Amino acid sequence: MNYDVAIIGSGLAGYTVALHLAKTQQVAIFTKRALLEGSSSWAQGGIAAVLDSNDSVEQHLSDTVIAGAGLCDEVASRTILQNGRAAIEWLIATGVPFTQDDQAELGYHLTREGGHSQRRIIHAADATGHAVQVTLEQQIRRHPNITLFEDHYAIDLIRSSKSNMTATTSTEHSPLRCLGLYAQDVRTGTVHTVAAQHTVLATGGVGKVYLYTTNPDTATGDGIAMAWRAGCRIANMEFIQFHPTCLYHPYAKSFLISEAVRGEGGLLKLPVEAGAAAGQRFMPGHDDREELAPRDIVARAIDFEMKKRGLDHVDLDISHKTPEFLKEHFPTIYARCLELGIDISRQPIPVVPAAHYTCGGIITDVNGRTDLAGLYAVGETSYTGLHGANRLASNSLLECLVTGKAVAEHITGQEKLKSPRLPAWDESRVTDADEEVVIAHNWDELRRFMWDYVGIVRTTKRLERAQHRIRLLKEEIDEYYANFRITNHLLELRNLVDVASLIVNSALSRHESRGLHFSRDFPTTLPKALPTVLDPQVPNKAKNSETYRSNSSS
Repeated sequence: MNYDVAIIGSGLAGYTVALHLAKTQQVAIFTKRALLEGSSSWAQGGIAAVLDSNDSVEQHLSDTVIAGAGLCDEVASRTILQNGRAAIEWLIATGVPFTQDDQAELGYHLTREGGHSQRRIIHAADATGHAVQVTLEQQIRRHPNITLFEDHYAIDLIRSSKSNMTATTSTEHSPLRCLGLYAQDVRTGTVHTVAAQHTVLATGGVGKVYLYTTNPDTATGDGIAMAWRAGCRIANMEFIQFHPTCLYHPYAKSFLISEAVRGEGGLLKLPVEAGAAAGQRFMPGHDDREELAPRDIVARAIDFEMKKRGLDHVDLDISHKTPEFLKEHFPTIYARCLELGIDISRQPIPVVPAAHYTCGGIITDVNGRTDLAGLYAVGETSYTGLHGANRLASNSLLECLVTGKAVAEHITGQEKLKSPRLPAWDESRVTDADEEVVIAHNWDELRRFMWDYVGIVRTTKRLERAQHRIRLLKEEIDEYYANFRITNHLLELRNLVDVASLIVNSALSRHESRGLHFSRDFPTTLPKALPTVLDPQVPNKAKNSETYRSNSSS
């Protein structure tokens, strides 16, 4: 297989890159399941952008930096936010059915979410991600220059240390170039060698490293782990956003209750299990912004109340709104809750925090360039600096759109290179696994101790325990990988262990509490905000640095 561009991942980030590139390039999209099974399709709330004359990029930037606890890269953030309106107009032109409002300036309804000072969230009812993905998927499937490989799992990147492949000057940090990837057809087990002028990682986040998550099963940190093994630096992996309101129900797996429910007046209250305090609001005692505080504050408040009172959930109550309002604004949430016996127009929704979004990732510039020439990263798998220590609600899909277009434009401007002959995948020294139970057991153990030791509230002792367990698991998995034929479950576990190590090492190096990282041993915030940078050349030592972007190249 030989393509101009190979894109790994089929969320909004990957789609955006593909559609902007396909006018002039031969593009291949590799996705380990069906096209619509990624996190983008699950996004409910919407996309944040300045779409009203009462709003401004400066206000949006201020809200972003405040939510990010001062750790946002202001140059990158401003660039992304300035291009927000153009990105939304592109989606509208492609036919995305955003919820309309004749009274609004642009003609579309704008909602408000936690941390935003203005109504700036454009949405398609409460299923924005799905509406966007379905619209773009139709164009992806019928485009003659895009080849789709569903049920294909990317194993690892292929790189070269020879600079005769590159038309740009290699940096001292990374004299290598990405030449493509190995991808396994999950249905047949065949491993393909894929040559590409440029490779784009758009694989999403790492939510499945935790026991409870709002993410789909595909969110196993594949891109971050592959980039790390290929020599790219990773930043800010300690900042895992826990969504405060995941539906708590034995038959509802990872169902998210959108931030917009609180934006439209939903109140957090103590449940009947709280005894005499049942029905009382608790957010006013935690933050002046109450239910509209940023997610990290709301998640910690819920975690505090649950642990203090021995609760397994709290309530989110929006029953004071009419059924008509709820059906119009939250049709998906209303219908799903009703299926489970919860009428949200009459009773509160039981909710619990769950791992939701990865604010750190592969270090890139605003054009998606990584440390490895020819390799780009975009979306949740990347670290542009937009999200800082805590992502502002609905900024993530915006980042996918803006940086996705920037990646495409940068690739289009590159000189075409001669493709080398790449080595085939070698399975001559491995056998079929004798017992798959090892994979299942290690997967379960990893997710449980990450939840217990590396959750919303952390201590150095818990982190060190997690680090020790990760080291032992990694030894087992590396031995297993070296001796047996690969399966998708083994590949996902291998990637999850790598990203778990990155999360723990990042968390141990931050001797303060900031944004999503809260440590009982370091409860105060340091006066200067610095990113945490992990370098594979020094794999077990993180450093806090202001100059982390100086080595970016492609």
